[in-house]
Amino acid sequence: MFVKEQKHYADSYGTSTTQQRVRVQTQIEAISIGEHGFESMRTLAQPAGFGWEWMGNKHWDWDAEIAELPSLLAEKVAAPSVEPGRYDVLVHPSNLWLTIHESIGHATELDRAIGYEANYAGTSFATPDKLNKLQYGSKLMNVTGDRSTSHGLSTVGFDDEGVAAQQWDIIKDGLLVGYQLDRRIAARVDRDRSNGCAFADSPAHVPIQRMPNVSLQPNPTGPTYDEMVASMEDGIIIKGDKSWSIDMQRYNFQFTGQQFHRVKNGKIVGQLKDVAYQATTTDFWGSMKVVGGPSTYVLGGAFNCGKAQPGQIAAVSHGCPAAIFDKVNILNTVAEAGK
Repeated sequence: MFVKEQKHYADSYGTSTTQQRVRVQTQIEAISIGEHGFESMRTLAQPAGFGWEWMGNKHWDWDAEIAELPSLLAEKVAAPSVEPGRYDVLVHPSNLWLTIHESIGHATELDRAIGYEANYAGTSFATPDKLNKLQYGSKLMNVTGDRSTSHGLSTVGFDDEGVAAQQWDIIKDGLLVGYQLDRRIAARVDRDRSNGCAFADSPAHVPIQRMPNVSLQPNPTGPTYDEMVASMEDGIIIKGDKSWSIDMQRYNFQFTGQQFHRVKNGKIVGQLKDVAYQATTTDFWGSMKVVGGPSTYVLGGAFNCGKAQPGQIAAVSHGCPAAIFDKVNILNTVAEAGK
């Protein structure tokens, strides 16, 4: 899918802006149907604020990923079903972006946190009385909101209330320190200024507070991906997003993925299937014990984040490094379904 968006904004304060944004999303899915039943696997490439140049191999190694997709799927088909229990889990950025989106991105929308946005996907456990008090995660956790990220899906020059793009802290050293604001919500809670999060998906809709690019920052001196794998004695690597579930306060959740690799004594020993990880938001982020370095950082995201009534759709990016989480509860999805 390719989108070119052109938008002109003007207001009674004298602001007048014209902006053009482009974005592209490409996925290739391999499917296996046989005696084993149905199994599938998608490419891990993420949507991004590029044009058709994204389809070359300069920004993503499409040739290599497409070439290995059939063999990875065949290995997944033959893989054993996971034994449920608690494992150290290395979550790849191609999966972790979605966990960020659901458990941090939506949870720190201030309109949701004050109960103003409740009908569509609920409110938030991260209420304003917890600002500068809630230990959201481990001290390794630093999350920013940013509408100026290079090639971000939520990147603009000015938002749809004429506020300039900016970056700010949402979580600092694991502590909740900020929210996402537009002018309307900032005024409602006596904040001095918006941080530029207003967006309307068409002239037929009013601007509302929408997610900036919400990203987990890498550890500047953190390990490479290979070093992270080598550090694991007994664990699971999870790559790619698939299905998920989260409650109406953005607190209890469950996520699956595309690929699940078993690690023993620092070596990948094969794939697993039927894997899901389950936790509460603060327990999960509190268990983050290793944050990858800049070489592991990937900008992920989605074209189709929904919010409001009448519904509006927005594109948003979430950058993150690979990260290792301690003793995460792993479910067997087949067993959970009673099959």
